[in-house]
Amino acid sequence: MKVQLDTDKIRKIQKDIMELELINHPIDCPVCDQAGECKLQDYYMEYDGQSSRMTVAQVKKGKKMDYGCGVVHDQERCVLCARCVRFCRQITGTGELGIVNRTDAARVAIFPGRPLDNRYALNVVDLCPVGAMTSADFRFQQRVWFLQKNEGICHGCSKGCNIHIDHHRQKYEDDIIYRFRPRHNGQVNGYFICDQGRLSYRGENENRLEAARKAGREIETAQAVELARKAIAEAKKVLLLLSPNLSLEQMVAARSFAARTDAFLSGYSDGYIIKGDGDDFLIQDDKAANRKALEMLEIDSGAGTFFEELAEADLLITLDNDLRGAEKKKLKKALADTVVIALSSHLSSVAEKAAVAIPISSYSEYSGCVINCDAVLQTFTRAVCKNEPAPEVFEVLARLGGTLASREEILVEIGSNPGPLAEVDFTAIPAEGLKLS
Repeated sequence: MKVQLDTDKIRKIQKDIMELELINHPIDCPVCDQAGECKLQDYYMEYDGQSSRMTVAQVKKGKKMDYGCGVVHDQERCVLCARCVRFCRQITGTGELGIVNRTDAARVAIFPGRPLDNRYALNVVDLCPVGAMTSADFRFQQRVWFLQKNEGICHGCSKGCNIHIDHHRQKYEDDIIYRFRPRHNGQVNGYFICDQGRLSYRGENENRLEAARKAGREIETAQAVELARKAIAEAKKVLLLLSPNLSLEQMVAARSFAARTDAFLSGYSDGYIIKGDGDDFLIQDDKAANRKALEMLEIDSGAGTFFEELAEADLLITLDNDLRGAEKKKLKKALADTVVIALSSHLSSVAEKAAVAIPISSYSEYSGCVINCDAVLQTFTRAVCKNEPAPEVFEVLARLGGTLASREEILVEIGSNPGPLAEVDFTAIPAEGLKLS
């Protein structure tokens, strides 16, 4: 069999198909969100490149139609590929979308009074090869050719879905994330992510702790570090509380710091678990990205142990743990005679009330490893570069008296301790992650 794709006849067929696709397609590329990522643009430049021969008016179709779940549909751009329809029928099983009517009257539509109503609906925006399905959140916010695109790991839950982090820095301004998009990983999330994880990029931009604080008043970071060092030196019993969202390297540095300062190390984070919220696809009950690492490092996460130690401690140091879900009266009573030092990326209630609060970087601003709920070890790299970058957790701990001041030193520490991580070669982790036994 001989297959020819570059003959005159084949090229004529390609041009004819492109002409049919473009008969009623609006030429609004300058204002279309898909411009720069549009396959129709690519195919036109590759196979056609001709002016339209149509002399009759284009068929008018609906514009800016709200289909629910943040999906806005422009029917006039639709090429009826049916990807969105198949997604809602075959992947989510909810079947909200369908193609109605025939010929020029055919449209992708929702059933009357039945808008999109599933937790993965915004994936149809990624699936759409043209600009017909758009996200109300991203619509007209940024041109895609201005965006820098880095690979990352979603920290919205313990699944650890692979994502693209799309961000842009205006001249003299700070780097801002504009969207998360799914990145294919057959071992973890396939081709999709949930809507909640997709929109969690907002948390990387909003409510950040940008300056060190002393009792709610802004101070210099160096002064805050000195106050923290003094408090640690004077404390009789120190309790160190980790966030289950910290990277593996940061947890190891915290464990080393706790051993050096004779502090009790806790990973208490029951409030990060929302029972019954997960499903049998991607969404998990556990909203922590790296709880499996706490288990593998044998860090105690029990609520009973945490409150017992807190009752005896006169100094609590929180590493990005906002103590969400803890009973307020019980927590207030336990903290009555306890000084709180908060290392936090965001201005949480703990950071606001802490005696000393020191800003640290969030996960889009550093490199590291996380272990998901299925024990898949994954790496991610720094995406966002702020004008005034906050330090990483282990950098602050090193200034407070820790000994591990770099990722290289931390990896040596991991290899020197027996356990499931000791034999891992962190320089050769596959792109899809490493399944740990």
